[in-house]
Amino acid sequence: MQPVSESPAAFREARQPDTRLDLGRIFEARKQISRMFRDTPQFGCPSLGDLLGCELVIKLETANPIRCFKGRGTEVAMSRLARSADQRAAVCASAGNLGQALAYSGRERSIGVTVVAAKSANAAKIDRIRRLGAAVELVEGDIEDARKRAREIAASGNALLVEDSENLDTCEGAGTIGLELVEGFGRIDTILLALGGGALATGVGHVFKCLSPATEVVCIQPSGAPAMALSWRARSIVTTDRADTIADGVAGRFPIAVVLQDLLAVANHVPLVEEASIKAGMRLLLRHAGLVVEPSAALGVAAMLEDPSRYRGKRVVTVICGSNVLPEAFCRWTQDQSRSAIASSEGSR
Repeated sequence: MQPVSESPAAFREARQPDTRLDLGRIFEARKQISRMFRDTPQFGCPSLGDLLGCELVIKLETANPIRCFKGRGTEVAMSRLARSADQRAAVCASAGNLGQALAYSGRERSIGVTVVAAKSANAAKIDRIRRLGAAVELVEGDIEDARKRAREIAASGNALLVEDSENLDTCEGAGTIGLELVEGFGRIDTILLALGGGALATGVGHVFKCLSPATEVVCIQPSGAPAMALSWRARSIVTTDRADTIADGVAGRFPIAVVLQDLLAVANHVPLVEEASIKAGMRLLLRHAGLVVEPSAALGVAAMLEDPSRYRGKRVVTVICGSNVLPEAFCRWTQDQSRSAIASSEGSR
């Protein structure tokens, strides 16, 4: 298939959904992203697809130095900052993956980076952020408390605040994943995306609504951190008092209003999945694809396990968004003997 980027008419003629994003800027974003984050592997997984009753395609966003998709967005943000005469520092709040990505992209451009995280954040991720040269500030509470502190630092220190999903660069950088998938496959019936703050969902979703509008865009959250899903269903902001899930990468409590409006324009279905299904998804990706993934990356498989009839007989893409997980936690979760989700899937085929 001819690369979409070589067919300018493709985006000039595309009908764009009503979001803050722009397809032309997503094409331009690809030029600003390091090659090590682009053109990640995308391949069929017949063994797991047979189990789930569909033609399953894996988009492997973990095959890069920071083992997650977020480098695409931070590359765009830091490229823009490197050209700015006003600011030479950046700050973000992160449960780990965005912080690693921003630290990596900042180091490559000699831009100072501060990452604010909760004291309860994944210790291995925090260590890697420091090794990549960023300053780390730990705060009490959770990711929402870290976001509050990051905003304070940005306001007082003339630093660019890279707020995941609110900053358009993070969304449009993630959108380049969608370009690669549309270029690589003649037909995709369903795209499965982890839903946290919304950068991945709105970026990739925007591309599919433009270039493959028949594709169903499914954005998944854990039942223990449902704020964005509940907001999508209510079509207005719903906050939660706490988040209780092993999928820390998507565990926000306060959705951003403008991001919700973007999500409303691109998402067809926003299911919530249980923790047992997330663990089962991690186990299946290890067994059938040889992949060690963090819980957020297993949300797509979890959704298929819980609602197999929705995906049966279709070509389904699941984006493996991250693999930053502590080995001992991964072993504990994948050795969990709760097999109900797998049994349910096998019995319903």
